[in-house]
Amino acid sequence: MTAISDTDYPFALCLTHDVDRPYKTPVHAVFYALADRDPRHLRDLLPGRNPYWQFEELMTLEADLGVRSAFYFLNEQPLRDRPRSDLADPQALLQTVGRYDVRDPAIERIVRQLDDGGWEVGLHGSYHTARDRERLAEEKARIESVLGHEITGGRQHYLRFDDPETWRHYRDLGLAYDTSLGSTEAYGFLHGDGVLRPFDDDFVVFPLTLMEQTLPDPGERFDAAWAACRSLLDAAADGDAVMTTLFHPRLFDPREFPGYRRLYRRLIEEALEMGAWVGPPRDCYRTFLDGSAREDATNRNHRGSGIDRTGNRSITK
Repeated sequence: MTAISDTDYPFALCLTHDVDRPYKTPVHAVFYALADRDPRHLRDLLPGRNPYWQFEELMTLEADLGVRSAFYFLNEQPLRDRPRSDLADPQALLQTVGRYDVRDPAIERIVRQLDDGGWEVGLHGSYHTARDRERLAEEKARIESVLGHEITGGRQHYLRFDDPETWRHYRDLGLAYDTSLGSTEAYGFLHGDGVLRPFDDDFVVFPLTLMEQTLPDPGERFDAAWAACRSLLDAAADGDAVMTTLFHPRLFDPREFPGYRRLYRRLIEEALEMGAWVGPPRDCYRTFLDGSAREDATNRNHRGSGIDRTGNRSITK
């Protein structure tokens, strides 16, 4: 039995966005111009151009549909404060390109605008925090200092988490949920159709059902991408499921990433037409899970151990 099986909703659709890179830097522009053999990327070197800043467009899209979502913000360490091993790790070095600070005035403004408008603002734990409670606490406190109140949950960058240590850190820091359990390579209900309670208490895990990069490219194969989304909606309705999606904001730039904005809108429209509850994980938690019976909200295929990690980025693999 899932979190919403006793409600009037056939399923829940939780909408999330990881704010990895809100700025297209000169490094990005030159890299993609060379990699894609497309000099049009160089236009983004001009002052005032930043196609990765899609907050207002996303807010308008969701407000038009009467829904809200969650935005998870990063608080990454500068290179000088990172482990020396990062200097030999291309993936870790990549984290320094386009790094931002939630205390920058433009980011502060959008964080508060999201919060004032009813969107959820949460934690996107940085690359090395899966086993570092102190660093997670610092990142959480930094977001909360901008918001002026506590946050409810979040997701780890690159889905790098340690089961169960990272979840224990989240819970002990006062967070109610995490949504890092998922895959960067496959979509679907890979970890059951409900939320998980790894400690049999009020802390929950929302498994990630769909990251947009696992779909066929909607700019080239829109019908195939939509067919995959529709299949997930049908499965969610059949199973009274909690379905959680991740769409990165920068992919809503229609020139560089055509098709994603259209696909996201159609996903929400179809879910609403099917009668689903649609919103951020925070609101799903507060509406259906906070204080609910443990067994009703716990996925029947999980009892806190032996999770199938196929395709996810748990660092315990």
